[in-house]
Order: sequence, then C-alpha cells, then structure tokens
Amino acid sequence: MSLSRLIRALPALALLVVLAACDAKDMGEPPRPMGNFAMGLNIVVPETAQTIAISRKAEPEEWKAVMTAAMQERFGSYKGDKLFDFGIAIDGYMLAPPGVPLVASPRSALIITVNVWDDAKKELLVKGGKRITVMEGVSGESFVGSGWTQNKDAQMKKLARNAAKAVQDYMLAHPEWLGLPPVQTPSPAHTNATSKSN
Repeated sequence: MSLSRLIRALPALALLVVLAACDAKDMGEPPRPMGNFAMGLNIVVPETAQTIAISRKAEPEEWKAVMTAAMQERFGSYKGDKLFDFGIAIDGYMLAPPGVPLVASPRSALIITVNVWDDAKKELLVKGGKRITVMEGVSGESFVGSGWTQNKDAQMKKLARNAAKAVQDYMLAHPEWLGLPPVQTPSPAHTNATSKSN
C-alpha cells in the first residue's frame, strides 16, 4: 500500500476492527525458531518519510531511534552463524492526533521498505526490497483512536514493534533463506479428510 492510497483510505480506517494482523503481542514468549539466523547491520533510514496533515509530527531521528530499538528487541537475541543485514526505510506514517471527533477515530499507521542482505552470499535477497504496512492493533486504548489515549512516543513504539514483527514474518515466510525446512501445507486429501471428520 502506498502512502497516497493510505491517505485516500483514511476515512475508512475508523470502520476497521482488525487490520494489523501482525500486532506484536508476543514479546514475552520464547523467540520463534529462525535457524542459524543472526542480525548483522541494523540500518534505519527515516529522512524521506512522508505523512499527512492531521498526523502528529515525528522527527527523523525519533523514527530512527524507535525502529532501531524495535529491530534489536525482536532480533538481537538470535546468536546463529548466518548473518543478515537489514536496511529499513521509513516511507510514511500517520500518528493519530488527539482532538479528532470520535466518529473519525483514525488509527496510526506505518509504511516501511525492508531490504535484507545475505552476508554470506553477498547479495540482496529481494531486489527493491519488501514494502510493509502496519497499523496499531485493536485494544481498549486504540479502539476509539489512540490519539485520545496515547502520546506520540507510545504510538511510535507500538508501530515500530509491529513493523519489526512483520519483518520477522516476512523472513519466516522464506525458510530457504534461513536454512529451515519448507513450510508444510496440508495436502488436498488431508484437508478433505479433516473437513469430513468435522
């Protein structure tokens, strides 16, 4: 999703209940297996981030600090021998402001492009990177729009954590990068048998 599409979709955001499927609520759980993964460089480039008029404003160095910390929190505990370098561009964001009428209830959103460098192969895994859009998850604090209940720092931290989890989901969707076995999908026969048993 581009920033322009996000802007056009803003009026509809108030109607969405579950859009942030990658809400990062798993940080207290054991790390997910990632083979021999270890994070090398953790580079965040925030200078070209765009936003829209109603958003709270955040300085580039604020986005750099919070996104760098979220990536370190998500990936820093992995001690494998296969290094991956991350380059993350902050493309756009919307931080829900206070004082917006309750009927609008905008949800905060963050758009990034992540590039992953395989240190052993000396190559980018996907040329041009992967565009990822995340939104704040639904909670008692954000259901009516987090501008009412959270300050800017809390919104940014939540979005950065969601983005880091989305990066991990992206990596795990390609187990061949990590030396993990392929993701097993149920065969049609197994699916049919399961359906009949229910």
